[in-house]
Amino acid sequence: MSKRSQHKGSIYQRADSRWAAAINLGWQNGQRHRKYLYGTTRGEVQEKLIKVLRDQQLGLPVAPERQTVGQFLDRWLEDSAKPSVRPKTFESYQQLVKLYLAPDLGRFGLSKLSPQAVQRFLNDRLASGLSARTVQYTHAVLRHALNQALRWGLVARNVATLVSPPQVRRPEIQPFSPEQTQVFLKAIEGDRLEALYAAAVAIGLRQGEAFGLRWPDLDLDAGTLAVRYSLQRIQGVPTFVEPKTPRSRRTINLPAVAIAALRRHQARQEQERIWAGSRWQEWGLVFCTTIGTPLDPPAVLKGFQKLLKAAGLPKLRFHDLRHTCATLLLAQGVHPRLVMDILGHSQISLTLNTYSHIMPVMQREVAAKMDEILSPVAVKMAVSAERQKPN
Repeated sequence: MSKRSQHKGSIYQRADSRWAAAINLGWQNGQRHRKYLYGTTRGEVQEKLIKVLRDQQLGLPVAPERQTVGQFLDRWLEDSAKPSVRPKTFESYQQLVKLYLAPDLGRFGLSKLSPQAVQRFLNDRLASGLSARTVQYTHAVLRHALNQALRWGLVARNVATLVSPPQVRRPEIQPFSPEQTQVFLKAIEGDRLEALYAAAVAIGLRQGEAFGLRWPDLDLDAGTLAVRYSLQRIQGVPTFVEPKTPRSRRTINLPAVAIAALRRHQARQEQERIWAGSRWQEWGLVFCTTIGTPLDPPAVLKGFQKLLKAAGLPKLRFHDLRHTCATLLLAQGVHPRLVMDILGHSQISLTLNTYSHIMPVMQREVAAKMDEILSPVAVKMAVSAERQKPN
């Protein structure tokens, strides 16, 4: 059988009596790519060949048979994901591929991966005890990867879009009430990280943004704070990275309570630097350990929850201080667009959807304010109507 006839998709019988055909897929990266079709009968191969030729006529990509899902995911991680996502995000992608996707789906041929196989994978992982949130995230990573395979012409469709991932209920936000916030601010007075907690409540910093804050980012005389970096641990190593989104890079006006706490914190840190002596490591961080090194998130959380317990407050995550900030601002009638800017949300819909629980309260307050404005007018109209009635 000549190569020329194979490129046209001619059917031939192999030495092992199986039937086969080879389709020329053109050149990619300087190499000729082919798709090989196999079957036990000539008719079986003929059906496959007709389908492939039809897909080519319709402009649908036809992928080579030999690449497995596992091989593709390895290349996708290095060539596509790593250059385009934040280091922490890439690390999570890598873990999900290593722990779940590669072991369960890696052996499948990329072009042969079916919706049924992906659905079974999701169901089996959920049944094994993996949380619905993790299964949903794993599905999202696979969908993202296969979208790239589609763009590269390696698959004809993204099978991950044809399955039903588990539904995950968004956890109910439980921020501090105004009264609880007052108790909390009283409880943190004098604590070494008082300014960290006060800033988180007052301006809603993300934990990574607070941990990555450096003294040049603060102008306490002008009362401003600039979010320029986030500090993340990448494979255990503290690393400065770009903020979460372009809108996360922002300058925030500080309320007086935060400015006062930060001034006290600055004086305390200067004293710690003297006490540490040669052990001090200069990172330039606003919030750091007693020797200048980056804070450890689990240690901060442990200390934070210890303060809550001592004050008789409910157990919260550090991130709930950010939710508290947003909720208090909205409850005071601050426009959602301003809240969006303070929090560094990428879209106002994210602000509105995340804090929809506070909207009914705001709507009631708006109605009450309208009553205050319109009630005198309504009374005058009623009196005027009464006077115009015939005796």
